[in-house]
Amino acid sequence: MGKTIKALIYNDGEYYCAKCLEIDVFTQGKTIDETIKNLKEALSAHLDGVDPAEYGLIKEPGLLIMMESDISFAHA
Repeated sequence: MGKTIKALIYNDGEYYCAKCLEIDVFTQGKTIDETIKNLKEALSAHLDGVDPAEYGLIKEPGLLIMMESDISFAHA
């Protein structure tokens, strides 16, 4: 059984977007904090009344959030 739900946050140029990797949940927000709040709410709604074991998860899984960022290379 999995202990965490994995999600990726990235910026699409206008909003921060969050998508879960194993569960079909997607949300967005204007700030990272708002996006995380929206993600927790979306996951809660998606899993409401569902046995987490159906997704291979323990009863109260954690949330692992990864964030995509651009890399700026310093040029000499």
